[in-house]
Amino acid sequence: MAEYGLVNRDPELGGYGTQSLPTHPEYTNFIRRWKYYINSYMGGTQYKMGQYLTKYVFESEGDYVSRIAQTPLDNQVKSIVHIFNSFLYRNEPKRDLGSLENAADMIAFFKDCDMEGRSFESFMSEVNLKSSIYGHVAVLCDRPELAVGTRAAELEQGIRPYVTIYTPENILDWKFQRLPSGHYDLEYVSFLEQEERLHAQAQTYYLRTWTKDQIILEQHRPSAKKKVTVVESKPNPLGKIPVTWVYANRSPIRGVGVSDIGDIADMQNAIYNELNEIEQLIRISNAPSLVKTNDTDAAAGPGAIITMPDNLDPGLRPQLLQPNGANLEAILKSIDSKIQSIDKMAHLGAIRSTESRQMSGVSRQSEFLMLDAKLNEKARNLELAEEQIFRNWALWAGTVFDGEIKYGRAFHVRDKNLDMELLKKASETQRDAANASPQIKKIIDLKTKEILAKDEDELDDFEEMTKVQPLDVTQAHTPMTNKDDMVTHMRSMIEQGYTDEQIKQLHPEIEQFFSNDPPQQL
Repeated sequence: MAEYGLVNRDPELGGYGTQSLPTHPEYTNFIRRWKYYINSYMGGTQYKMGQYLTKYVFESEGDYVSRIAQTPLDNQVKSIVHIFNSFLYRNEPKRDLGSLENAADMIAFFKDCDMEGRSFESFMSEVNLKSSIYGHVAVLCDRPELAVGTRAAELEQGIRPYVTIYTPENILDWKFQRLPSGHYDLEYVSFLEQEERLHAQAQTYYLRTWTKDQIILEQHRPSAKKKVTVVESKPNPLGKIPVTWVYANRSPIRGVGVSDIGDIADMQNAIYNELNEIEQLIRISNAPSLVKTNDTDAAAGPGAIITMPDNLDPGLRPQLLQPNGANLEAILKSIDSKIQSIDKMAHLGAIRSTESRQMSGVSRQSEFLMLDAKLNEKARNLELAEEQIFRNWALWAGTVFDGEIKYGRAFHVRDKNLDMELLKKASETQRDAANASPQIKKIIDLKTKEILAKDEDELDDFEEMTKVQPLDVTQAHTPMTNKDDMVTHMRSMIEQGYTDEQIKQLHPEIEQFFSNDPPQQL
């Protein structure tokens, strides 16, 4: 059975094959946990190959593998990670690139940022996805080293900066140095560029190490006599390592982030094991075991004849062993309880619930606020990461990034049906009140627009569409001559937003309709 604890006791690092390579001490401690996180997200065959199912005592290897193949995975991790990602990228971030806005290289970069056809928006979505799973990733900004004569030739051949994601399994070693200013600067980092799995004939690994002065590509062959060969070494033209560390959540260990799914993956594994117990329980219940002596002749199947010796002790008669079905209900309740715990850990109980739960309006609102705070924190981390990526991009372009990145902060994680119900009640109360206030009506209208708007831009559009033009109180109005005309005209003026004082100012004759004196000729 595979182990996935925080402390790595496997000398082969879970079969990843990097035990013979120079690695950071924290890499050795966390590599199997990182593999566990990505397998929990991927699910399917990759999760089964991790062998995260608890093995029974004295169970044969064949029976254990058979149980793994028959047990499904209820993938909670993937659902939660994608919900977070959908909230963050539901609306495109506002990117003010400053002087780089109209650069030809930058336009091409946004269309294909990694030289594999992905837009920068898709790339950052994957960065957020991977950092949520692992806790952190590294983004390298590099530029092809090709000698061309002119700027036009560079544009024609597509020679420009590009970005690459490195997940923690491929970040073998790193070191941060604290500068006198208090800022931490990356001193060197080593990436696993290419590797062949353990089943391959030749174990060959390529490590690219970035320092502030050099870029070194090494070939490592642990089984060869000469284990390390320098393939390429060239100067670093930037004098800086163009790598951005993107964190999901920061930890006390510099260079190692805290995953969004750590405890959720463990709870998912517990559900996985309980689903296996359900499968075993159903299988045994439908095919009970027959207990008999060696002298008893029994055949399987409906209507089978059982032949017993004449002198057989009555206590040794054949009998069926069948488990109690009550255990099945207890396991199902345990799974439901674990799923509710997962929703609480992710602050998604009100969003992912498939049935009505006993949650008050205050509880739901509190959960929405906690989710909104978590998404805001992730948005700030992504803003910082993008600005650092563009600074590294500008270094390769020989300029300076003077723009600003803004992710949405109003995620509108709220129960809109509940909010609309409250506004409806407030509107009805206001309408039936003896002293109705136009100010309260305006507040209700504003709150309604906030609920209907998807983002701040759409809310501004609503405000512009419903903007009331200033009333012209100097314009002459035709005097009202009868009560029917008065009622119709006054109703129209109220709908236009005129106040009582403005109506009296424009129509002084209105007092005559409410006076007991004989009407005067108008």
